[in-house]
Amino acid sequence: MSTRAETTATTGGPPCSGDGITAPVPASSKGMCSVRHGLALLLHLCNFAISTQQMNLSIALPAMVNGTALPSPPNASSSVALGDRNGTLMGLKVLAPVYAWSPEIQGVLLSSLSYGSFVASIPSGYVAGLVRPRHLIGTALLTVSALSLFIPLAAEAGVALLIVLRTVQGVAQVMIQTSQYLIWVKWAPPLERNQLITISISGLMLGSLTVLLVGGFLCETLGWPYVFYIFGEFVRLSHLRRKNLCRSLTSRGHADRQSNREGLLKLTGQTLGSGLPHAIGSSKEDGPGQGQFRGDRVSTGGATAPAFFQDCEPDGSLPVKAMAKSLPLWSALLSQFSEHWFFYVLMAYLPTYLHSVLHVDLRASGFLSALLLGVAFVSIILGGLLADFLLSRRILSLLVLRRLFTAIGVLFPSLFSVLLPWVSFSLGVTMAFLVLSLATSSLCQSGALVNFIDIAPRYTGFIKGLSLVFVQLSGVIAPTVSGFFLSQDAELGWRNIFLLSAAVDVSGLVFFLVFSRAEVQDWARAQTLTRL
Repeated sequence: MSTRAETTATTGGPPCSGDGITAPVPASSKGMCSVRHGLALLLHLCNFAISTQQMNLSIALPAMVNGTALPSPPNASSSVALGDRNGTLMGLKVLAPVYAWSPEIQGVLLSSLSYGSFVASIPSGYVAGLVRPRHLIGTALLTVSALSLFIPLAAEAGVALLIVLRTVQGVAQVMIQTSQYLIWVKWAPPLERNQLITISISGLMLGSLTVLLVGGFLCETLGWPYVFYIFGEFVRLSHLRRKNLCRSLTSRGHADRQSNREGLLKLTGQTLGSGLPHAIGSSKEDGPGQGQFRGDRVSTGGATAPAFFQDCEPDGSLPVKAMAKSLPLWSALLSQFSEHWFFYVLMAYLPTYLHSVLHVDLRASGFLSALLLGVAFVSIILGGLLADFLLSRRILSLLVLRRLFTAIGVLFPSLFSVLLPWVSFSLGVTMAFLVLSLATSSLCQSGALVNFIDIAPRYTGFIKGLSLVFVQLSGVIAPTVSGFFLSQDAELGWRNIFLLSAAVDVSGLVFFLVFSRAEVQDWARAQTLTRL
């Protein structure tokens, strides 16, 4: 909890999240209907929006490119009636330009979003710790929306402008990804943090799933520009919902001060994880927030706030040397690299694997890919709910939970992936193995993939930006190495791909199990000055 929240608690005012938004926890807002779950749903929509922007060009590009056109300047186009070629929707015919872009230009276009994300990951993470997250997210959403609506015009103006727009979109999207975790550091009670994060993050899967299902239909009926118009407008609407919720939170915060005091207890006490304050010795005489806490305490009048929430206050300074020497931090970062390896292999080569090995036609392979994303979407949310259930019932400590979920999320997918070449004779068995692989790997989202919040909540934005660099490196290296294996030996290539994926994943798991921690590290704690 921020210092500002501690100050207001002494006067009976509503605690503030430090984000410029009053952070009430009304007595009536409990369970899945709380304000925090509403905020999780809003961030879910934000992640859904940026995920659609990541996928829309991949879906629209086949309709944007004329594969039979003769060689011409990079941005040469010819207007063709998509309605004449593919049929119309209720007699509507839309003229959409088609460009004669070479495969090299197409590759640069598809990669331009990643260029912006990679370059801006660390700077945006640092800025997120200095600027209010809601302002950063709002600005980024407006940027993504506006640029999406201008993409058809940019494509007509020149391929260079289109590349610039996609690169700026990548910068804006990574700002949303880094900022949202700062919100959960201040808003999410420790016993709800896993479910709130997984609800919000699941929007990435649902966005990709939606574009896969409806993107091709939009291209064939209305024309490829509408893929950008429709999803760009959705991003703008998500921004408006975000502003309305911020106003609602502020008004509700001033309406019920007593429930704010009760909310402070839930935000500070009742925590079971290793490294988090644990309420002990509270009695019936103790009012809200009056329970004693292990470790340092901060008096807040009618409530007692543990020092953990002081450590959540963002700081412009960065202990770079201490971070570089921190093995718990390295274990969390390397897990980001290893656990995304197999995911990126599937995203890049699953349709190819289904078509070339299992002889599934391209339309069916697209449907099966969407099915797997749907499984991942559901599994991520269920994993977060299960994690919080185990913590709330004192079944597992936080460190044991992180390690156990990570182990399950690595060992089972590794086993299923290694067995895939031996069950290629059956489409049903292969799909069952892939479903089980993605379902169990989703547990990592409540394991190693959020461990950086446990060890350094004060620098959550910066470390999230740093972790995105490792994720993007995995996204570049994994498909490249897989393509090399397939070019060397088409038959044994798939076996080598799956074996390497399992080896990378298990190596990251071993490092995480040995060096991971779940308590705030010394270098991430608030520094206290003592007068001599």
